[in-house]
Amino acid sequence: MSRPYKDYKIYCCFTLNRLVAELGINLYQPELESKLDHLRIDEVQGISKEEVKHEIRSNHFMTNKVIEKLVEDGLVTVDKREGRYQVRITRQGVLYIRRYNEFFLSMYAEQIRDHYRYRGLPQWAREAER
Repeated sequence: MSRPYKDYKIYCCFTLNRLVAELGINLYQPELESKLDHLRIDEVQGISKEEVKHEIRSNHFMTNKVIEKLVEDGLVTVDKREGRYQVRITRQGVLYIRRYNEFFLSMYAEQIRDHYRYRGLPQWAREAER
């Protein structure tokens, strides 16, 4: 039995939600936009490129494709220091994933459930399903 194909869009969803989790905020809290102004998102450490690869459970090529697309869309920034990459979500990225999580869950429900079948659905997926 082959695994269902996952394109870079669903991997972008996984990555953005992981980055939101690093912020330690409830993505669905009321008045999130005004609260983001008080958070110093650019000061959050973010995650390494290797952690992105681990989160999406894919190869180096797809990891690069996902990060490049997220940077291109202004949803993340990438800092390279001493040969290491740190991926950070932007304010725009937080608002984007909040807005589109429900869409991702409706379009990619099977792939999302398959991706998290051993770990259980993460908080963002459980919250978006409510």
